[in-house]
Amino acid sequence: MSPADVLQQLRGVRLRPPSTKGLAGRLLLLTVAFTLAVEVLIVAPGAASFHERWLLDRLQAAELASVGVEALPYSMVEDETAEELLAIGGVQAVVVGEQGVRRLLLQAPNLPRAPELIDLRRRGTAARLADPWRTLFGHPDRSLRVQARPRYRSGDYIEILAPAEPLKRELAAYLANSLLLSLLLSALAGGLLYAGLAFLVLRPLARVTQSIESFADDPEGQPASPSTRDDEIGRVERELARMQEEVRQSLRSRARLAALGEAVAKINHDLRNMLTSAQIASERLSASSDPAVAKAVPRLERALGRAAALTRNVLDYGKSEEPAAQPQRLALAPAVTTAAEDAGLGDGVRLTKSLPARFAVEADPDQLNRILVNLFRNARQAIEGDAARKATGRGPGRIRVSAEHRDGLAVIRIADDGPGIPERIRARLFQPFVSGAGPEGTGLGLSIARELAVGHGGDLRLVETGPNGTVFELALPS
Repeated sequence: MSPADVLQQLRGVRLRPPSTKGLAGRLLLLTVAFTLAVEVLIVAPGAASFHERWLLDRLQAAELASVGVEALPYSMVEDETAEELLAIGGVQAVVVGEQGVRRLLLQAPNLPRAPELIDLRRRGTAARLADPWRTLFGHPDRSLRVQARPRYRSGDYIEILAPAEPLKRELAAYLANSLLLSLLLSALAGGLLYAGLAFLVLRPLARVTQSIESFADDPEGQPASPSTRDDEIGRVERELARMQEEVRQSLRSRARLAALGEAVAKINHDLRNMLTSAQIASERLSASSDPAVAKAVPRLERALGRAAALTRNVLDYGKSEEPAAQPQRLALAPAVTTAAEDAGLGDGVRLTKSLPARFAVEADPDQLNRILVNLFRNARQAIEGDAARKATGRGPGRIRVSAEHRDGLAVIRIADDGPGIPERIRARLFQPFVSGAGPEGTGLGLSIARELAVGHGGDLRLVETGPNGTVFELALPS
């Protein structure tokens, strides 16, 4: 990705003002939700505990009253005394169960509604949690039959009958006080949590975002100093500062290279004019009858040719970008033949085509020709410069072109029987100005060829190389 692309992405990064869609708003909503959840976890068990404790208090008072009743002769009490005892215990009736026998000790008038049984001896957790809310939202005339194990007397259970309205009033008051206190505590804890997260997370993230926005607006502006924190946010700030500095350096290098490219283009233009004049002069010298001049002219022509080729390649590579490819359906065989002629293949280096019938690719004709010419010329120069081949008297070199369809692409395979690419440059083969073709190579051909292939949506790669030859694969849309 180029520095310009990085800047374009950075310019698209903006923080919105705090809202429910922003991080701060979402954090606030989560804090409120967690506070309410804690509130429920506090209030619900507290209400269940209060409800059960109120019933146990009534059971205890009724049990003590029943002990007093049994202390009387024949366990007989007058109606007024019974009412007083019931009023003291806050109940309407008291029953004692022992060995399967129910004994009614204190009896109240008949009730308008059948009471609801609550057996505290076998009450599950879910029922205990639900009891307060049934009482709170139940019918005003609701009564409760409550059974529990006796504490101060013998028997299987003691049972009371009590109205639910007094319990409802006290439970409502308890819940109001509990809700108010727990809300205050939860709000305080939630506020402290939110403030801590805002200080530790939101403010540093806002600094990071502001740094990104400032850098996107003015990459050469004064950079913000990263914090010295040792946590993840501190590492993010330092890494962001490092990345911004790398982008600044890339932008500066790009600007310097652009200026240098303009200067090189001007120098090359003047140099080409000079070389043209020198080539004209060398052609005139070739007609001289002086043996020394005739001997020196071929060397001069080769030197001038290499210099002219270098200026052309430098100009080609120095372009800010290659023109966009204009792909069209091309038959591969004629394109290979034309490129072989342009690359100077002939008797010394022969071309062999092994292509499927009517094999075609989607490519720009001019750019495909440049790619193939670069590959053929490099192979020809390597074969012609092979000293071992000359010493052993081997026959002419050979370049074999084959093709196949693979993974939706047309893969063109160019194989030669040259000496191979030197080990020292294989890893950098597609970098500019890296050449293994001897003094005639400029080191730009493969770099340009690969750039053109990638521009088509394909690639150019080195498959293998060695003393028996070199193989390249050119992938293009089919």
